[in-house]
Amino acid sequence: MATQAFEDIAETFEFLDDWEDRYAHVIDMGREMTPLDDAFKVSATKVDGCASQVWLVPKIEDGMFTFQGASDAMIVSGLIAILHALYNDLSLVDVAAIDARAEFERLGLNDHLSSQRSNGLRAMIERIRSVTA
Repeated sequence: MATQAFEDIAETFEFLDDWEDRYAHVIDMGREMTPLDDAFKVSATKVDGCASQVWLVPKIEDGMFTFQGASDAMIVSGLIAILHALYNDLSLVDVAAIDARAEFERLGLNDHLSSQRSNGLRAMIERIRSVTA
């Protein structure tokens, strides 16, 4: 039950021949994200469990979930962009129904992230799920 934005990413990943191209695409997605204002880069928004610094700023309005995020690592910024495509502008019920691990497996990312990056990704997903529960 992925969003159209996530389906577009999955389609692009199918088109890209090798992991290096996919990795570059993830980094490009992170670069294209709207920068997070430094005022939001505080301990309350920081995600623990990530090797790099990560901040997620959630917003729930009228039962709909949105968030902004940033990282000091390029690949992690790209992962945040993918999470944004997966979760942003969904109802809280829809957020709870998403199997993020399965969706990332569709992209082949689980096999190509270091254990530290995988742990960080899990921490970001857990933060989203805890905020929307």
